[in-house]
Amino acid sequence: MTAPAHDPRAFLRSLFDAAVAAAQPDEALPRHLPAPPRGRTVVVGAGKAAAAMARAVEAHWPAPLEGLVVTRYGQKLPTRFIEVAESAHPVPDAAGEAAARRMLERVRGLGPDDLVLCLISGGASALLSLPAAGLTLADKQEVNRALLRSGASIHEMNCVRKHLSGIKGGRLGAACGDAALVTLAISDVPGDEPSVIGSGPTVPDPTSFADARAILAKYGIQPPPAVEKRLASGTEAETPKPGDPRLARARYQLIATPQMSLDAAARKAREAGITPVILSDSIEGEAREVARAFAAIARQVVRFGQPAPPPSVLLSGGEATVTVRGKGKGGRNSEFLLALALALGGEANVHALAGGTDGIDGTDDNAGAFIGPDTLARAEGAGLAARAMLDDNDAYSFFARIGDLLVTGPTHTNVNDFRAILIDGNAGSG
Repeated sequence: MTAPAHDPRAFLRSLFDAAVAAAQPDEALPRHLPAPPRGRTVVVGAGKAAAAMARAVEAHWPAPLEGLVVTRYGQKLPTRFIEVAESAHPVPDAAGEAAARRMLERVRGLGPDDLVLCLISGGASALLSLPAAGLTLADKQEVNRALLRSGASIHEMNCVRKHLSGIKGGRLGAACGDAALVTLAISDVPGDEPSVIGSGPTVPDPTSFADARAILAKYGIQPPPAVEKRLASGTEAETPKPGDPRLARARYQLIATPQMSLDAAARKAREAGITPVILSDSIEGEAREVARAFAAIARQVVRFGQPAPPPSVLLSGGEATVTVRGKGKGGRNSEFLLALALALGGEANVHALAGGTDGIDGTDDNAGAFIGPDTLARAEGAGLAARAMLDDNDAYSFFARIGDLLVTGPTHTNVNDFRAILIDGNAGSG
């Protein structure tokens, strides 16, 4: 009998752990470090992995350095030379604004012999928040909250964020002046596009004010008057575009991606004698719609052994969205899993895990959750109405009540969401 048949949950957790380990800065960053410059090295950056990335730089940098990075509250790590500040996520706060202003001050006035090493990871868009001219932090917070509830994709959200920012969308890079600029990034976005990762503070921005206006209109978001005025600005207020000479000395390197983590999980599955099937590293769409599609694929494995016969595990990454209509608690991974459990309807021998590789599903204390064939039956026995709780966007409460939350604590990295659906070797064929 295969190992997952003994403990499917432990097997799925081992895949999650392998995915996270592959994206740890200590593992992924050192080999990508540039040579030290003749002048100063200034380290800046933001994201959920920022503290761990800064620590990895310090451990492997052979020359003097200084700098400032910002990470999420509660995710600070000890460093010697690079200051680590903390701010709020997913809605920005004054601490993030203050850190952004100080970061711009640190890179201004550098010369051609100096190097700016920028460390970017998921979460940077909210953590590094500097309102553009004419805007207040409250303006940005209002738009951010509306986007988070709307079901907008991360590409759409970050397009709007860039055009309301004084530091994102290439503006940090433009401020580096004559210094060389190297960005090392951990991707948390489908497609790994540098201009979207952390809202691309050091790279050209191909989007426009018109694109941002169209996104707000698409989701029926009426922005504050100051934001509306900002998005009606002329091209002189636009973000730096491809070919901008201010970014001529900028270089960008991805050091960890969702696909790399999926590959690591696939290797772990093979070691256990389970066939991995990587469906995609960039799944997007409403969490409950994605769940219905994945349930259909799992049933295809159970009934016909396609795309791989049991025992097999379906792996995927990306970022689903949730259009919030209820008043419950939950993130996109727990919502996906509750919808998946309902779509599977207790299908025998099918188990699943979904979790944020940063250790946080939305704003709660869990990374995600687990489901198995008995999930709905156990929930019913606990007096829970699964369908009603999904309709109320209350997946966190659902899984908390039956003890199926995945709780890891902060992982100090972020390569987006990880999903694994195990079809055990005992599955039938009809």
